[in-house]
Amino acid sequence: MANAIFVWGLAGAEGGRVLLRIEDHDRVRSRPAFEADLLEDLAWLGFRADEGPVRQSDDDAPYAAALERLSAESLVYGCDCTRRQIDAPVYSGRCRDRGLPLTNDVGWRVRLLGRVETFDDLRLGPQQQTPAEQCGDLLIRDRLGNWTYQWAATTDDLRQGITLVIRGEDLLDSTGRQIALARLLGRREPAAFLHHSLVMKSPTQKISKSDGDTGVRDLRRAGWSAARVIGHAAWLAGLQPAGEPIECSDLVRLFGQSTHA
Repeated sequence: MANAIFVWGLAGAEGGRVLLRIEDHDRVRSRPAFEADLLEDLAWLGFRADEGPVRQSDDDAPYAAALERLSAESLVYGCDCTRRQIDAPVYSGRCRDRGLPLTNDVGWRVRLLGRVETFDDLRLGPQQQTPAEQCGDLLIRDRLGNWTYQWAATTDDLRQGITLVIRGEDLLDSTGRQIALARLLGRREPAAFLHHSLVMKSPTQKISKSDGDTGVRDLRRAGWSAARVIGHAAWLAGLQPAGEPIECSDLVRLFGQSTHA
């Protein structure tokens, strides 16, 4: 909910267009019912995209084509490590020089150099990350044949011409990795990034429907209007001092012309 407020509000303030992308790259966990509920909630709230929805599962070819580019430069290798063998936040590179073929029963990883990635988050300011030290060589396709979030999102941002990525602070660490991947894929200028605050139920836990927290549909059944739901969420996200109802079309006033929250 907070993400929708930031995306549509900032797009309106900056004169941008919203692309609605369904990131169902993990075909094991994704369900058509989840997508249907999401789209219905957005429509009821008044959030309408300029393009989309575009589903990652609709076309495998762009991710495979991007893979060919890196494979031709010997940057991709097979990895048969299990989670138990890795058991660390940083992949050790155990399979880097084993010469495992890119078959369907192994994971596929991209070699990362130790480059420091610097970028200016439009809300949080200057950032510096070293992906090779944060996570090691990136997994881009798992052993079940699913493209990973990092790979699918980076490939899509490049081919769809995305110039501003708006997402929660919990994904801040992904940014350096995606900038590094995008450079390997030939992107000269990375997209701009803004990581917004999260709606929290405690200092360490964000609100999550999967945890049984109250969602849009619960509030709708309780008689809340769309404007009341949006206003309450905007208050929880720190965008206004009280939970004053606000229509989706009026969100731009929370951000102002050419400013960032």
